[in-house]
Amino acid sequence: MVIGRSPGNNDSKDSFNEPTGIAFAANGDLFISDGYVNSRVIKFNREGDYLTHWGSKGDADGQFNLVHDVTLDSAGKVYVADRTNQRVQIFDGTGKFLSKWTDIGAPWGLIYAAKENVIYMCDGLNNRVIKLGLDGQVQGVLGSQGRVQGKFDFAHNIAVDSEGSIYVVEIKNWRVQKFAK
Repeated sequence: MVIGRSPGNNDSKDSFNEPTGIAFAANGDLFISDGYVNSRVIKFNREGDYLTHWGSKGDADGQFNLVHDVTLDSAGKVYVADRTNQRVQIFDGTGKFLSKWTDIGAPWGLIYAAKENVIYMCDGLNNRVIKLGLDGQVQGVLGSQGRVQGKFDFAHNIAVDSEGSIYVVEIKNWRVQKFAK
């Protein structure tokens, strides 16, 4: 399967312009952050058929300035890393704006950890990983600026495996670090 063609603009439903991330709903729907040039999230069904998209360039609610990643929680809420606006915006599965988290850093990567019912966020600008409750409250901070193990230099994206271990991809240190649960 191939979804999309390039390049495209925010008005096109079937093309991307520098997409950055992907997340899956429980039913197999795909949510793609189409962010470096376009400023939107696009939703497709499991067969790759276009369903909807939302967002435009800006800093109002529902607008984005570099959509860098997307993740979904177990209830189907969509969390979008609005990197340059330094906030996470939350939507329902149809793109209806629900809320936003600010003053938590610059979200570059997001992942939902089902075992803990939390969101982990790469704050690439501040070289750390933040653990956030689904209410947006900071529950913990991992790392700081540096080159040794446990430190980061542009923590770019993040994943959590089935055991709960955290993997952080760094740009300037040219590595992936694993933090075991």
